[in-house]
Amino acid sequence: MAGIVVVFDFDKTIIELDSDNWVVDELGATELFDQLLPTMPWNSLMDRMMKELHAQGKTIEDIEEVLRRAPIHPRIVPAIKKAHAIGCDLRIVSDANMFFIETIVDHLGIKDCFSEINSNPSYIDEQRRLRISPYIDFHSSPHACDLCPPNMCKGMIIERMQASFSKEGKRRMIYLGDGAGDFCPSLKLKEGDFMMPRKNFPVWDLICKNRALLRAEIHEWIEGEELEHILLELIETISNLNSAQMLSVDCKFETIPMAAHEALPPPLKVHH
Repeated sequence: MAGIVVVFDFDKTIIELDSDNWVVDELGATELFDQLLPTMPWNSLMDRMMKELHAQGKTIEDIEEVLRRAPIHPRIVPAIKKAHAIGCDLRIVSDANMFFIETIVDHLGIKDCFSEINSNPSYIDEQRRLRISPYIDFHSSPHACDLCPPNMCKGMIIERMQASFSKEGKRRMIYLGDGAGDFCPSLKLKEGDFMMPRKNFPVWDLICKNRALLRAEIHEWIEGEELEHILLELIETISNLNSAQMLSVDCKFETIPMAAHEALPPPLKVHH
């Protein structure tokens, strides 16, 4: 649907777990990972772990094989394909890395559904080792956001998208995520946008404690079937809104067609 941008986090949103932990655990390097974790940033640690796995004889093909069997809820891929088929602009913003994400979405047959993937850069060096770099070089140009890890501020990425939309006409955004790193971008969403936090995950807890800071309407989800239902209902709601606005310049956000509005679960209400 023209005018709708859907932004997905990746780990524990598209797939069911953290891809970094999955690869480290499945390739038998958990103990070393846990030893090194207190000593360096996560992103730098993953680059180090790829070197260690290479030294242990693990190949790029071994990593790809592990990634291809990463668990995913059976309704996630159909939801993504349907949203893309309707005409939504789908994007990924993730603190994983490009190699992990592209390997998985290619295997799932949904790589072409996404117009852009924003994640930590990665490449295979001349020794056939996977190297992972920070999205932001936090030594030379730190982002100065105290809500986000040093290597990536997702809020900055959302602001860049929003700046590009201003040149292309009105866009409504739906953002889906689970982690603490998804809180900053939720604060960048505007009135008329939608935030879909995964319930009982870190971003949900942060939103519950800071509800007044968000302008977007909030619709939580628990697992893939609910994600699919809510996402597609929101897309339908927005498309009905857009149609109504084309019919009447004076149409306000409050005049959501009731049939579409009632099909949605109620927005989050936080009780104190």
